[in-house]
Amino acid sequence: MQRRHFLLASAALLFLPTPVLAAPIHATLYKNPDCSCCEGYAAYLRDNGFDVDVKPTNDLAEISSKAGVPEELEGCHTMFVHGYVVDGHVPVDIIRKLLAEKPAIAGITLPGMPTGSPGMVGTKTEKFTIYAVTKDGKAPTVYATE
Repeated sequence: MQRRHFLLASAALLFLPTPVLAAPIHATLYKNPDCSCCEGYAAYLRDNGFDVDVKPTNDLAEISSKAGVPEELEGCHTMFVHGYVVDGHVPVDIIRKLLAEKPAIAGITLPGMPTGSPGMVGTKTEKFTIYAVTKDGKAPTVYATE
């Protein structure tokens, strides 16, 4: 009898929603039309539960600036997700942290194109510093390191 209860309970668990089966996180990613690493980053996001709409543009610097990302902290693409800007090759665990914490910031950025970051080739050789940015002119602060 206990075995039957165990099997029924186990079967019921198969039909419960899990984080892996959760609805995808919708995002819009703006990128330079000729950039291939941005496509790699979009694929990485999709592999991690994001539904990404990729939009090629020649106005990337303007989009980043209007979103609150200072020029010296720009990444190679700009994404908008749940009201936040995410600039550059930010790892998904940091994006999920942002979405869970919902801080009062414009968003986050991983400047440049660090080797070994999601979507980039090579092996990670240093810790990534992800900055929080605002639209009110306040200096960026460190949001996370990885």
